[in-house]
Amino acid sequence: MPNKLSLRRLAVAVAVTALTVSPAQLTSAQEARPANGSIEPDGTVVVPSFRLPPSIYLSEEAKKALPRTPTDQMAPLAGIIAAGQTGAMRQRMPQIVAPRLNKLKEMYKVSTRDAEIAGVPAVYAAPAGGVPKANAKKIMLNLPGGGFVMGVAGGTGMMESIPLAGLAGVEIVSITYRQGPEHVYPAATEDVVKVYRELLKSHKPENIAIFGCSAGGMLTAQAMAAFTREKLPLPAAIGIFCASADARWGGDSRAFGRPFEALPPREDGPAYFKGVNLTDPMVSPVLSPETLKRFPPTLIVTGTRAFEMSAAVNTHRELVKAGATADLHMWDGLGHAFFYDPALPESREAFDVMTGFFRKHLKLVQ
Repeated sequence: MPNKLSLRRLAVAVAVTALTVSPAQLTSAQEARPANGSIEPDGTVVVPSFRLPPSIYLSEEAKKALPRTPTDQMAPLAGIIAAGQTGAMRQRMPQIVAPRLNKLKEMYKVSTRDAEIAGVPAVYAAPAGGVPKANAKKIMLNLPGGGFVMGVAGGTGMMESIPLAGLAGVEIVSITYRQGPEHVYPAATEDVVKVYRELLKSHKPENIAIFGCSAGGMLTAQAMAAFTREKLPLPAAIGIFCASADARWGGDSRAFGRPFEALPPREDGPAYFKGVNLTDPMVSPVLSPETLKRFPPTLIVTGTRAFEMSAAVNTHRELVKAGATADLHMWDGLGHAFFYDPALPESREAFDVMTGFFRKHLKLVQ
């Protein structure tokens, strides 16, 4: 093992070499090793095809679960929209995912029931053995994901509500808010405001938490802007999962998200935001420090291969700058909504993080 003296000499040698190499020699060395890609005048980096191996930080289960063939999850949805079958498919979602949800109910010992809140379809999830007495006056509102197209309380909503209800020992209500292509912004936000006003009739704001994944995470942030504008008391805490407070979904990961799945990039956004100014702070609250500083404690969850990763990281940055309390948790090598797969150790880690966060800010008992 080298001693301190030899390391010091090595450092000096490197420094001297750097000082004595001429620009011409550096240029010659660069020419001997031509760049694999190129950089355009505006700074855009063009990257040729390259290999992206599984992250060394993934569990063996996650490595085995990685796709072996390119699969575009958005393609079937685009076909459904083009065929005008969105509404019919949305209604069928609970039946389509029922086998998976039944397994989750058994795993987490949770029961569910259909309901309606302020005219908005809803599904409640609660521990099958009952909610602990100390948690009886607490509730969490889940805004399900689905690209502002397929967010269904009894479908994607239960993918998050069931595990969290079982782990946190609290009642969670998921809603099916209005979405595209039948409806456009701000229809979903208006539904959340209606539901929240109704919940405030029976629950104190400090006993309410709101969260969502993907479109639901974005909607959670937009709801905070709407609550602030409506001068409603804000909930105790919120969760922005696999999403951000930025409807532009920008940054590096917007560019590399699909290529990391061996898919071509695409620039189109949800029809729900068609014709909407995405820089409006009510649409992208991240652009308003005045709004962000009023956000309740916020938990952000994402993965390094998720297309929303950059926007999620920037949302955390802007929240901290604004003086809000925000936690960011990121899993390396995993993509969008990775915790939907209950077999992954990383999924349980993510739900444990969520449980701990809401247990702290809602003052839940185990």
